[in-house]
Amino acid sequence: MRERSAVREVRRAREFEAFVAGAAGRLLHAATLLTAEPVDDNPRARRLLLVALSGTYARWDRLRGEDPYDRTRQELASRFARGAWRYHRIRGGVLDRLSPQERLILVLRLYEGVAEEQTAALIGLPVERVHTICMRAIAVMRSKKPPSSRLRQVALP
Repeated sequence: MRERSAVREVRRAREFEAFVAGAAGRLLHAATLLTAEPVDDNPRARRLLLVALSGTYARWDRLRGEDPYDRTRQELASRFARGAWRYHRIRGGVLDRLSPQERLILVLRLYEGVAEEQTAALIGLPVERVHTICMRAIAVMRSKKPPSSRLRQVALP
């Protein structure tokens, strides 16, 4: 019995390692975009990814046909959404001008290619609201304003 269990654990570890080797780069980039940290200095993104991957590993045997990348992306988005309100400050990343919610929706929709309906279901918003937030985030990213000007406008009375 122990031998069979040990073989199963080794197989599980190898499968997971192969998954991480193939998906970790893209998932880390998504996490870095979500946290709005610079690519070369992203400790929050790395912690976020580590937590998401640990959740996927814990459920690895129960995935049964479910795409582990989708599962990890869902975990990443959920963990970010739960803790994002604490970390809304300028960091110097590409999407720094956006609020955490705008970043989450923009990364899921444009970077990850998740459909509006799936994005809405994942974060618990109506599809129309996801569409509106995504369009607003795109408009902000296209504007010529410096990253901090939008935050200053909100902070001033």
